[in-house]
Amino acid sequence: MSAEKQELIEKNFLSVFNEVSFKEMLSEEDFKKYMDAKKTVHIRKGELVFAEDENPNGVYFIEKGTVKLSKSGVYGKDQILRFIKDGDLVGYRSLLIGENFQAKAEAMSDIQAVFVPGDVFLHMLEVDPKLSFAMLQKFAYELGESSNTITYLAQKTVRERLAEVLLLLEQKLGTDPEGFIRISLTREEIANLIGTATESAIRLISEFKHDELIETEGRNIKILNHEKLIKLGHVVM
Repeated sequence: MSAEKQELIEKNFLSVFNEVSFKEMLSEEDFKKYMDAKKTVHIRKGELVFAEDENPNGVYFIEKGTVKLSKSGVYGKDQILRFIKDGDLVGYRSLLIGENFQAKAEAMSDIQAVFVPGDVFLHMLEVDPKLSFAMLQKFAYELGESSNTITYLAQKTVRERLAEVLLLLEQKLGTDPEGFIRISLTREEIANLIGTATESAIRLISEFKHDELIETEGRNIKILNHEKLIKLGHVVM
C-alpha cells in the first residue's frame, strides 16, 4: 500500500475516533456513557498494556507513545507483529471476536492512553455506522499489511527486508527533530522484524552504514538515502 493511501485511511480513522466526533455522532445518553466509562491510564516503558492469553475487558486509545505488539513463537521467542503509535487503537480484535488476546502489547516508551471498557466500545460500534465503517477499513488495511509481511519474508533477501522495514518504520512512526526514526530497537528486535539471526542483522546494519544508507546513534537509526533504500527494498512509496 502506498504511503498516501495509508495516510488517508489513518486520517479517516482519526477523524471519527476522537471525543469531538463522538459528541457529534452519538446520542447525548451514549456520549455520557462513554465519558463516564473512559479512564486515562499511564504505562511506563517496558510494562505491558496487556498480556498474551489475557481476557480482553476493553480497548486502549494511545494518546502518546509507541506500543509493540508481539506473539510468543517457537521455543518462547517473541515475534514482533507491528507497532502502534499515538493516535491509534489497540486491543480491539480479540474483544470483537470474543477470544483472549493472541499477542501481548508492550510499552516501547512511556504511554498515555484512554481505556474504554469493552461493553461501552462495542455499543458505540453498534449505534454508529461511521464508527463501524472506520473499524472495517482498519481491519482491511491491517489484513493487507499482514499479507505483505508474509510475502516479503518469503520472497525477499534479508538485505531487501531490512531496507523495507526501515522505510516502513519511518513511514509509520515518523522521525524526531534530528531525523532519527521515532523508535529505539535492539539489534535482536530488528533481526526479529526481518526474520534473521541477530548476528546477520548487526552485519547488515554495519554494511548499510558503510554504504551511507543510514546513520546510527546507539539504538536509534536515521535514513540518509531514501532513494537507494527504496530501490534496494523494491518498495512502492
